Amino acid sequence: MAFQELLDQVGGLGKFQVLQMVLILPFAMMIICQILLENFTAAIPGHRCWVPLLDNDTVSDNDTGILSPDALLRISIPLDSDLRLEKCHRFIHPQWQLLHLNGTFTNMTEPDKETCLDGWVYDQSSFPSTIVTEWDLVCNYQSQKSIVQSLFMAGMLVGGLIGGHLSDRFGRKLILRWCLLLLTIFGTSAAFVHTFLIYCSLRFLSGCSSIIILTNGMMLIIEWVRPPSKVMAITVIFCALSVGQIVLGGLAFVFREWRTLQLVVSVPFLVFFLSSRWLVESARWLIVNNKPEEGLKALRKVAHINGMQNAGDALTMEIWNHSTLLWRHNQSTAFWEQYFPIPGSLWSSHCHSPKSSSFSTESYGPSNNPDTFHVPGGTFCFGQHVCASRARALGLDTVAGRCGPTVAPLLMTLMVYLPTLPWIIYGVFPIIAGLVVLFLPETRDLPLLDTIHDMKKNKEVSRKVNEINSSVRVTKI
Repeated sequence: MAFQELLDQVGGLGKFQVLQMVLILPFAMMIICQILLENFTAAIPGHRCWVPLLDNDTVSDNDTGILSPDALLRISIPLDSDLRLEKCHRFIHPQWQLLHLNGTFTNMTEPDKETCLDGWVYDQSSFPSTIVTEWDLVCNYQSQKSIVQSLFMAGMLVGGLIGGHLSDRFGRKLILRWCLLLLTIFGTSAAFVHTFLIYCSLRFLSGCSSIIILTNGMMLIIEWVRPPSKVMAITVIFCALSVGQIVLGGLAFVFREWRTLQLVVSVPFLVFFLSSRWLVESARWLIVNNKPEEGLKALRKVAHINGMQNAGDALTMEIWNHSTLLWRHNQSTAFWEQYFPIPGSLWSSHCHSPKSSSFSTESYGPSNNPDTFHVPGGTFCFGQHVCASRARALGLDTVAGRCGPTVAPLLMTLMVYLPTLPWIIYGVFPIIAGLVVLFLPETRDLPLLDTIHDMKKNKEVSRKVNEINSSVRVTKI
């Protein structure tokens, strides 16, 4: 509760908060480009088997006479049930007799077929190259495309867990800057690799960095904003995420070669790394971690930017008193309590995790498969109590949220057994999560709690208020 009073003195929503968001929101926009990148770099173009009569450069026109390419395809590749060229099979030997058939004869013996032993020929009209065409991720190898997407989401899962602990220990800004630099290296390197395994590894590491950038950026905004303005700040953040999807579509339209697109969405993070030096570390984190001098410096800087010139001198004694008290409460808390401090918080976490997992599954599952379904944007409500270890708590929530999208791309493989099964799962999850949300406590207009001690104290106050209200109702009766 104490930090909220300090924030009110320096300005809870002013010029500083706007500048902080201006620096951070571009991160969020480009992070979405990283998350949904495989929608374009892993697009599956039209393809067919490579056939010697048509695709072999050593075969001259005299070898095939005056036959057109369509005729050569007809004798080389079988048709599917829709009378289209099969994508994964070819005739073992050219079926010349098919040139003389004008109709379909049911009594004909079906010619022998084989898989595409010599590779595939791809339609390059929309995308000159993708990772699918680079490493032939089609037919029997098409599931490897989903593995790439799942590995990126798995990286976000691991990054959410590790990043939360590191951010609580070393600070939001420091870890954010490191991850911006790492994402620049991993993303740029992925544009030049020629081995599928290395590419998958780099995408996994990119996922680890991406989620830390997103969560730390959100915290550096939310922890500097007063409670009545948090809803507006969070709404702006998610609007930036939506804009990022639009930006990705525009970039993919201009840069259609996958290596170029990979480079275009990765290099800007070097600029973000350089500009992040102007971000201001969370004073809440500095105070809780017994760094009052740095916290005081940050608060005075914010007060100066927001035009609260008279607040600087008044902060000195208050911040020292609050810092000592908050640090003692934080140090006396057990490690496990920093994740689940009290039964009420534990219950909230259990209720919040299915919602996060369901939302992520519903969002990233279909959106990572745009060739089968297009999903309109939805709404996302974000409100919960956080304490001194808020980065760990947010990291834990991120882990729950990444479980859904990690599995989501793999759910599309269930279409082999029942075409509607993935969509049934996508529909059932949000319904269940919506019911679970009813058990979450209300946090509207409530301040961020500084320590676990405050959370316990807040719970006791709420209990006493309920007891008083109950006694008053009984007295009236």
